[in-house]
Amino acid sequence: MNKLLLTVSVLLLNGCLGMPESVKPVANFELNRYLGQWYEVARLDHSFERGLSQVTANYTLKDDGGVRVINRGYSLEDNEWKEAEGKAYFVNESDEGYLKVSFFGPFYGSYVIFELESDNYQYAFISGPNNDYLWLLSRTASVEPDILEKFVSLSKERGFNTDELIFVEQN
Repeated sequence: MNKLLLTVSVLLLNGCLGMPESVKPVANFELNRYLGQWYEVARLDHSFERGLSQVTANYTLKDDGGVRVINRGYSLEDNEWKEAEGKAYFVNESDEGYLKVSFFGPFYGSYVIFELESDNYQYAFISGPNNDYLWLLSRTASVEPDILEKFVSLSKERGFNTDELIFVEQN
């Protein structure tokens, strides 16, 4: 019985890791260049961000080598800011854009950077464990139309439902 419980626990804890088959994490990733504030430009809808605008993510280094994650957004319906603090760690090597992120205790989800502007880390395309999770992050509150077109095109090629994208209002 204990063996079964342990197996089920391991499966549950790792159930949100992985990535869509068509998504590959970027190589030559440099965490120190990625740290700082990012604006959410577009996303697929999910319950933990539903209705939020002015969404940002801030990444800072933790003492244990992980990443402190602060996600923040404004709920017009509740007329208040919502904030969640999490932590992230590399799944494989530290030069691969594949991390696991947790906002809820021991439960982790995939954070897969599959496209990243390599010169100055100005934008990133992010996937979760499957094709239901997709984000476009930018160092600025908006992006040029060609970057948006690239995001939609690459995401559609990888099986994401780009017709369902939400373009985040950033005031």
